[in-house]
Formats: sequence, C-alpha cells, structure tokens
Amino acid sequence: MARWCYRHRLVVLLLWVGAVLGLGFAGSAAGTNYADTFTLPNTDSTRAYDLMEKAFPERSGDTDTVVWKVDDGSVRDDSVRSRIAPALEEIGRMKGVGDVSSPYAAQGATQISENGRIAYAQVTFTEQANGVPKELVQDVVDTAQDAERAGLQVELGGQAITRIQEPPTGIAEMVGIMAAAVVLFLAFGSLFAMLLPLVVAIAALGTGLMATSLLSHVTDVPEVAPLLGSLIGLGVGIDYALFIVTRHRRGILRGMKPEESAVTALNTSGRAVLFAGGTVCIALAGMLVMNMRFLDGVVVATSLTVVLSVLAATTLLPALLGMLGMRVLSRKQRRRLAATGPEPAEASGLAARWSMYVQQRPRSIAAGALVVMVILALPVLSIRLGATDQGNHKDSTTTRQAYDLLAEGFGPGFNGPLQVVVDGGDADALVSTIRSTEGVAQVAAAPPSEGVTVIQVVPTTSPQSEKTDQLIDRLRDDVIPESGTEAHVGGVTAVFKDFAAVTGDRLPYFVAAIITLGFLLLMVAFRSLVVPLTAALMNLIAAAASFGVLVAIFQWGWGTGLLGLGKEGPITAFLPVIMLSLLFGLSMDYQVFLVSRMHEEWVHTKDNARAVRVGLAETSRVINCAALIMICVFSAFVLSGDMEGAMAGIGLAAAVALDAFILRTALVPAAMHLLGNSNWWLPAGLEKRLPHLAVEPREEEVSEPHARVGDADGGSTVIHGFVRTPDGAPVEGAALTLLSKGGRQLDRVTSLADGSYIVSVPSAGSYLLAVTAVEHPSRARHVMVGAEPLVYDVELAEDEVDAVN
Repeated sequence: MARWCYRHRLVVLLLWVGAVLGLGFAGSAAGTNYADTFTLPNTDSTRAYDLMEKAFPERSGDTDTVVWKVDDGSVRDDSVRSRIAPALEEIGRMKGVGDVSSPYAAQGATQISENGRIAYAQVTFTEQANGVPKELVQDVVDTAQDAERAGLQVELGGQAITRIQEPPTGIAEMVGIMAAAVVLFLAFGSLFAMLLPLVVAIAALGTGLMATSLLSHVTDVPEVAPLLGSLIGLGVGIDYALFIVTRHRRGILRGMKPEESAVTALNTSGRAVLFAGGTVCIALAGMLVMNMRFLDGVVVATSLTVVLSVLAATTLLPALLGMLGMRVLSRKQRRRLAATGPEPAEASGLAARWSMYVQQRPRSIAAGALVVMVILALPVLSIRLGATDQGNHKDSTTTRQAYDLLAEGFGPGFNGPLQVVVDGGDADALVSTIRSTEGVAQVAAAPPSEGVTVIQVVPTTSPQSEKTDQLIDRLRDDVIPESGTEAHVGGVTAVFKDFAAVTGDRLPYFVAAIITLGFLLLMVAFRSLVVPLTAALMNLIAAAASFGVLVAIFQWGWGTGLLGLGKEGPITAFLPVIMLSLLFGLSMDYQVFLVSRMHEEWVHTKDNARAVRVGLAETSRVINCAALIMICVFSAFVLSGDMEGAMAGIGLAAAVALDAFILRTALVPAAMHLLGNSNWWLPAGLEKRLPHLAVEPREEEVSEPHARVGDADGGSTVIHGFVRTPDGAPVEGAALTLLSKGGRQLDRVTSLADGSYIVSVPSAGSYLLAVTAVEHPSRARHVMVGAEPLVYDVELAEDEVDAVN
C-alpha cells in the first residue's frame, strides 16, 4: 500500500482534499448537536431527574440569570427599576426567549436579597444552551448591560452566557501547531520536512472534527468531546508522522533511494504506528467499562480522530513523501550526502553519552528519578473529584461576577440548589423536616404536577464545598428515610456528586483493565514478564505524578494566576478516566519504541547492558522530540477557555513530560540495567503458547528489490578477509558483526588465529561491518556487496577513535 500511495501520490492527495472539503461542507451545513448527558443509571439523582422530566416536560430550555447590584439605596428604587425593567421586557420579546421572571413581578419578591441591594431575573430560552444562537445570547448580554450606570452593576450567568465568553474556536489548536512547527524545524532543519507532520495532523484533525460533528446528530456526544479529540488527535497525528518521516530521512541518509526508503519506513515505523494507534484506541475503549453514558461520546470522538491520524500517516504521508523526493532532507544534508556518501549507522552525540552515563550510574539515576516522581505524586493523596462551575471562571468574566453577586446576596449555596423530588406522599411534612436540617439555608416547594412535588433546597455552603456533599448524604441517609416519604435528591450538584462517586468506585476496575491489557500486549511483543511488569509500574507512577501536578495547580491553586486560570476547585470527575486512557496509550507508544530497539539488540547479542545502552542511545532523541511536540500541543489548550480542556491539557502535558524525560530516558533504562538478564525472562512453557507479534518486520524483507541477486543460491554471498594491526600482526578473537542499514544484526563471527574471518551476507547491497577486539578500539565501516564475494581486510589501529561505543 505504501508503494501504491507513493507512486499514485496525486490520486491520494486529491482523495484526502476531497474528504476534508466534503466533510467540512457537510459539517457546516448540518451544524452540531452536542448533548451533555451526565445522568447515571441506578443513582438517586437520575431517579429524581426522570420524575421531573415526566411531571414537568415543559422545563426543557436553558435558564440563565441576569443579576444586578446597587452601591447605594435599593434595587426597588425607581431610578434602578426604570433602567432594569425595560431591558428585561426587551429581552422577553426576543425570538428564542421563552420567559423572563422579573423580581418586579407579583411573585418576584424572593428574587431580591434581604438588604435590598441585589436582585436577579431568570431568562429561560426555548432551546438548551448548545442550541441557543450565539447572536441571541450576545443580544441578551448587550441589552442587560446597557442598563448599567455609575453605582449600578449588571452581570449575567448561565450555560448559554458561558458560550460567548469562550475564545474563538481554533486558537488553542493554532498555538499548538505553531509551537510544534518550531520544534520540528529545529529537529529536521528543513522547511519541507517540518511541514509534513503538520499537514498530516491537520488533515486527520479536520476530518475527525467534522465527522464528530456529524455523529452528534445520531448519538449523544458531549460538548467537551471535540476539544478532547483535538487535544489527542493533534498530538498523536504529529507524533506518528514524525516517527515515519524520521525513519524515511534516516534511510535516505544511509544510501537508500527515496521510494525504497519511504516503503521501508512505512513497512517498519508504519507498522509501529498501526500498533500504537491500535493500543490508544483500545485504551480509549476501556472507558466503556465505566458504563457512563457521558463517556461514550468521548470514546467516539477521540477514537475516531486517532484512527484518522493513523490512516493519514499511512496513506497521505507516503504520497507527500513522493512529491518531495530528496527535498525531505535539508540542502546541507543533500550536499553532504552527495559529497561524502551515506552516513554511518552508529549513534553518537549527547544521546549516546547520556546512555553511557545511565549504564555507569544506574542506582543513583534510578533513585533520583524515583524521588522526583514520588514528590510530585504526593498531592494526589488529597485529590477530590467533583465538577467545575462558573465560580471557577476568571475574575474578569461576567459569569464569575454574577456567581459572586448571587452568593453575596442569597448565600453561597444559591448557585447550586438541590431538588428533592417527592413522588406522592406528604411533601409539606418533608419540607418542615428539611428546613430544620443542619446545612439548609432555604426551602421552597413548587406546586405539584401529576403527583410529583419538587422541593428546592438551598444549602448554606457552595456547590463545591464538602459540607454540601455531606448535606446530600444526610438528606438521603437520614432525613428522607425517617420521614417515610418516597423522595430522591437531584439537581446539578447532586448529579456531579453521584458522578464523582461512581467514578471513584469504578476507577480501580478501569485501571486494572487497561494495565492488564498493556501487560499482555507487551508480554507478547517482547517475550518477557519483567518488561511489561516494569512498564505497568511506570504507568502507575506517571499517572500518580501527573495527577499530583493537577491537584497542586487546579485544586490547591498553585500557579493559577500565572497560568491565567480561574479559581481553584475540585478535579473534574470524568478527567481521571480520560487522562488514564490517553496516558496509557501514549506511554505504550514510547515504551514500544524504546524497548523494541533494546529487544532487537538483546536477541542478537544476549548482552543486556549493550541492549539497553544501544536502545536508549538510538531512540531517546526522537522520543524526546515527540514528547516536546506533545507538551506544546497539550499546554496550548490552556487557551481554550474551557476549564476541563485546560485541566486535560496541563495534566497530559505533565504526564508526557514526566514519562518521556524522566521515566523512559532515566528510570526505565536504569531499572533495566539493574535487573540485568532477568529483563528478558519468560517461562519456556509460556513461550510456546504465546502468539508471535512482530511490531516491525525484518528489514532484509523490505530491502531494495534490485539489490537482490536472483541466482541459484538465492543471492547470498560472503565478506571475507583478515583482521590485523598496523604492523601486520593477526588479531585473534576479534568479533565481526554484519548489520543492515537499519542496524539489524545479520551475522556475527570471531576471527581465527591467523586473523581470518568470513561473514555470511543474505544478498547484494549496502551493509555496516562492525569490529570489536580486546585492547583495540572498535570500528565500523560501510561496505557495498555485489553478486560476488567481497574481500575486505580490517586494520585495527591503537589510536583510532572508538566508532561503535
């Protein structure tokens, strides 16, 4: 498929352009129909909601609030009433507004505070918040705030009002893309190579978001789902393309033709991308174990975006590689390749030096990394799940100021009233009992309908207070059962409390499921029990540390002012599930990329120290580059204007940073050095029963067709010669290793007493011959082998630079 896409690049490009434009047109024409469904089966708040929906079906539109305050006098004064009342009447006449309940009406006395300085009016739209046109909401805001004057403050709150405060859609994505572009340009040094991952990610993200908006018409998709889909899709889309482009550029630099390099990159790194994308989707699907209707839409949006990212990386990317040809390299690299020929395969530079340092000091590095992770994880012990509301918005927003005015005038619990829904029975007796309950500020019962009575209970504490949660428990466990009345406690505050409780109860099963899945996948891929066990522990450590960072910032308020965030509060209840799914998938990406190279070296040499050192040296740079891109993309979602988006962005950015820079490049290799050969232990009986899963094929299977020799013996040949010192003395016991251009070991022999050797070559082509000997520096040279045996003598000089280690 990679070769077909490469050769038919214009067709592939036109298909993708058509898909993006077609879905974009369809999505724009159909609009969106996102629905935030927080109800949970078999919970008290859900039963209350079902009863209310049955008895009061007309209460379907979104209800927002206009709040005003006077510095002096009373809101009942004619000077205030003459400005506010006409504005409310004008709002009530707007198309799309169903009703406006004014405090100046006959039944509106309770809408004025006791001191007479604060009042509110409720504006009920004919649609839910996501269905109300933003133009209408803006007209309501402008009309209400036009009534302001010196000494009269007017603010508005509610879900519909919140929507117009959000920054323009795409700002977070654009900032993330620009930051990723800078990282890619520094990594590649080529404008065209930098653009490749960005074009692929944007194509996948665009089709994913448009497809999600269309799916919102046929299934319940929460409004936060496309934001989370953008967050994960942009990150993995760029990273998957980065892995393939890096492999493609490396192939060209080592002498392969562009087409064969692209095919090899897709048949090796492309397979790893398929494996990684599959694990991310499996991890996301693990959210279905939670049996929360709200999360179903999140699974759909995020999984769809990941699938399209993989599809773009494996089809659109080879087509783009075909269009660029050699221009995927920088001009400097092309000139150097033409002047000096293919570059050597051995790792060098900072990555190689760090890898050697980890090998020399594994205990101190492991201890230091573990201490850092434990310190960062400590705040997770005080994590409190709940929900954000308008009290967490920035101080400058009208929704936050309206929230504060209502709390000032009517008590902090007024922003989150409870609804006790009575199904038959004596509601009046229950009202009296609730009024005398500790933690209750106000109680009022609405007229019954179809035998159902709704009692509104205003707590003395705010919706996010632990004392409000205690009041809900007190009503459910003591007050209602003792009254002998069948009633259920509902309302937004109770729904979120139940949501957090169910999440906490089911989270251990969810964690166990995804950890077990990861363990089994890695065990099959790497034929080991210790490697997947280590990975599972590392995932748990990374999760704990990243949640510790979240608690410190969003729950304790450390740095919220610096980051431009709102007021601190509990961690959104559904966030741990989403973050753990994404963290599991991303960690699997890095773990597979790192350990697969180590495992390959172990299979060939049975030297654990060398396997870990070489694997870390050859993969740490691209892992760190990919992680840096993820961090830029995720951190940019602080600008989304959505508290849940900011939480997810910062939490995932912290998780990726800790995972890549501390776990995968320090703690994991240090632990593997300490564990030694036991890393690769697998019982013989289990080895026979496990299926074989190859993340990447053998590279010789995807080498250039023209490089093979079709003679009777299948094209195999040899390299032979002598290993000697500069004065001609034979070197006995020198180890000679033949490697493919991708670094895979093909044969390994030891020189005889006269220094002679003979290495088997599978076919004609370009190879790397590495030589190591006691008391001599190692050396590695590229050799070109034709159809005939190649005679190649090796001279080991005493002062030669060690090219291998």
